[in-house]
Amino acid sequence: METIKNAIGRLVPTEINGEKQIPFQGVGKYKPEGFIHAPKISSNVDFPLDGNKKVASLKDALIKAGLKDGMTISTHHHFRNGDLIANQIFDIAKELGVKNLRWFPSASFPCHEHLIQYLEDGTINRIEGSMNGALGRFCSEGKMKGIAVLRSHGGRYQAVQDGEVKIDIAVIGAACADSFGNANGLYGQSASGLLGFALADSEYAKKVIVVTDNMVAFPCIPWQIQGNHVDFTVEMDKVGIPEQIVSGTTEITKSPDRLLLAEMTAQFCDVTGIIKDGFSFQTGAGGTSLSVSEYFGEIMRERGIKARFARGGSNKYLVKMLEEGLIEYILDGQTFDLDGVRSMAENKNHVWTSPFTSYNYHSKGNFAGIVDVVILGATEVDVNFNANVVTHSDGYLLHGIGGWQNCLFSKTVILPIPLFRDRIPVIIDEVTTICGPGELIDVIVTERGIAINPLRTDLIEKAKNSNLPIKTIHELKEEAEKICGVPKKPELTDEIIAVIKWVDGTIIDSVYKVKQ
Repeated sequence: METIKNAIGRLVPTEINGEKQIPFQGVGKYKPEGFIHAPKISSNVDFPLDGNKKVASLKDALIKAGLKDGMTISTHHHFRNGDLIANQIFDIAKELGVKNLRWFPSASFPCHEHLIQYLEDGTINRIEGSMNGALGRFCSEGKMKGIAVLRSHGGRYQAVQDGEVKIDIAVIGAACADSFGNANGLYGQSASGLLGFALADSEYAKKVIVVTDNMVAFPCIPWQIQGNHVDFTVEMDKVGIPEQIVSGTTEITKSPDRLLLAEMTAQFCDVTGIIKDGFSFQTGAGGTSLSVSEYFGEIMRERGIKARFARGGSNKYLVKMLEEGLIEYILDGQTFDLDGVRSMAENKNHVWTSPFTSYNYHSKGNFAGIVDVVILGATEVDVNFNANVVTHSDGYLLHGIGGWQNCLFSKTVILPIPLFRDRIPVIIDEVTTICGPGELIDVIVTERGIAINPLRTDLIEKAKNSNLPIKTIHELKEEAEKICGVPKKPELTDEIIAVIKWVDGTIIDSVYKVKQ
C-alpha cells in the first residue's frame, strides 16, 4: 500500500478499497471542487398512485431494491443497542448469497456483534462507520477483508453529499411511519426521538426503505423523514428493543474524581467569563459531561442568567433546564433518553437538527462555530494537545468518532479527562491515533490540574489570578508518570486496517493492526 505523510506528519494511504484518497492538508486548507451529488431522477409513474408503498417483508423490499454483490447498504443508530434491523438485513443478504457488501452505519453497537460472521464469510467486505466493542476488536486484529473508514457524524453527511460514498440501499428504521414513507421517531413502542442521522441517507440513496413497527394512516405527522424520498415501506412486529434504545450512559457520575472534574470544568468556565447571560454550550451524554451541565445550572441559578441554547444530544438534565427556563432552546441532534423523546414531541423550543445543519463542513456554515463552549472526552491526549477518541492505549479500535471532531470548531473546547485510567497515563508524548489536531483543543481538565493550550492566551490571562490549579500539559504528563510510570507504546504492525477521516473528507491518520 502506497502511503504519504500528511500535514501533521502521519503516514496515510493514497488509495483504499480501490478509491484514491486525499491526505489531511491542515485545518481549513482543503477546499473541495465540484458539485453536490444527486441520486437519479425518479418519476411518479414508477410508484403507486394511491401512495401505498408497503411491501410484505424486509426481504421483499431488499429484493425489489435490487440487492446484489458489492452494494453499499446504510443504516442509522437511533435504536442504539436495541437495533433489530441491521442484523436482519445481512441475514437476508446471506440467505440470498449476496457478497462483498459495504456496510455504512452512522454507528454500531454491541448488538451488531452478530455481523462478525458475515465479515468472516465475505457477505460484508468492510464497515465504514464507527466500530464499537467486538467489531472494533475484529478490525484491529486485521480480520476485516476491506479497509475500514471512520468518519464523524458531519463527515458522514459530507461524504454522502459529496458523492464520496454512494448509498445503493438505505434502510431507515422508524418508531412511526405511514405506508407512503413519512416517518418519525417520536411515537410508538420503539420511540427514539430524532431521525436526523438518516436524513442524508433518505435524500441521496438510490433506494430507500422505511421499516416500522407502528404503521399509521397517512399522514404520519410530524414527518422527520419525507415519504417522497422513500421507495418501499415495511411493517414488522418489532424494530427495536425499547429498554436498549435509550442510552445507558445518561446518568450523572457518582465517582468523586469525575465529579471533581465536572466541578473544576464549570469553575473554569465561570472564572474565564464563558458562563454569561445568553451563552451557549454543548455537553455529551457521559456521566462527567452531564455533571458539568448540572454545575452550569447551579451557577446560572445563582447569577440569575440563562443560556440562549444548548446543543444536544438531549437528556433529562437538559430537558429539566429547558423547562425551568435556564435554557431558551435545545438544538437536538439525537435523543438519549425518554425525557428527551417526550420533550421533543411536546416542546416547540426543543428543536430538531441534523448533521447537515449542525456539522457538515462542506456547507455554507453550521452550528458548531456558534457554540461558546463544548465539553468532550478523549481516550488519550498528547503534549501538543492532539487527541484520540477511537483507539485505546493498547491500540485496539473500540470507539467511534461521533460528533466529536465537528464540535472542535466551537469557540472553546474543553476535555475533562482523568490523569490516568487503570494506572495508565492519559496524557502522553504522542497519541496512538490522531482524531483531532491540537490547535483546536483549548483546555484539558484533570483532577490534578488544568492545562490551557498556549495558543489561547486570552484564557491563560483570565485564569492566571484564579484559585484554579493551572499547570502546563508537560507538568500534568510528568505528574501522571510519577504515579503510574512511563506507559508502554502499543504493539502494532505496519499493516493499515482502517483510516480516520477529517471533517473535510481528507485522511488525518491511519489505524494499524495490533500484534497478536
